[in-house]
Amino acid sequence: MSTFRLTIASVEEIKYESEAQSATLPGTAGEFTILARHEALVSTLKKGSVRVRDAAGNQHAFDVSTGVVEVSENHAIVLI
Repeated sequence: MSTFRLTIASVEEIKYESEAQSATLPGTAGEFTILARHEALVSTLKKGSVRVRDAAGNQHAFDVSTGVVEVSENHAIVLI
């Protein structure tokens, strides 16, 4: 399966930085999933869980209270 570079970071630390198959995020306008070669976008996030499927297929979850995501050039950056 195709992958993309995913970084999830807070002010204190980088929580995840690796290749991912998918990331499902709690957008303020509704939940959405990012896949490899996703169209460029910027979105705000609401309270919920960011669910990541890494390159090996393992699942990871990160609780968020608010944040923003930017996707461009096969790289997603989630600031929480």
